[in-house]
Amino acid sequence: MANRNFKKAETVIEYTGEKITDSEADRRANRYLFELNDKWTIDGSGRKNTARYINHSCQPNCEAELDENEKHIYIKAKRAINVGEELTYHYGKTHFDEYIKPKGCRCNKCSAKKL
Repeated sequence: MANRNFKKAETVIEYTGEKITDSEADRRANRYLFELNDKWTIDGSGRKNTARYINHSCQPNCEAELDENEKHIYIKAKRAINVGEELTYHYGKTHFDEYIKPKGCRCNKCSAKKL
């Protein structure tokens, strides 16, 4: 949940964690891996990375952006977000296909379709 209001394009939070090689990421294979490029990945499984608690949505109010040096991942507001709103971003096709699609997406947009 947003603890304050955010303007469109404002940074909400940085996705943090241990920077590991892609081969190490393949070995760990956890759900909190965020790819920086074809060599490096952030393992965001540590509890200090509160960005890991942001849920997936097919109609998100945030998006992940990589800095120009491919060292940091920032979660930014796609639109104005009000205090108390759930923060969401799309986890990406690979994560969606591996973890979400097999069980069925439960985001607000997809849940509304099922009603």
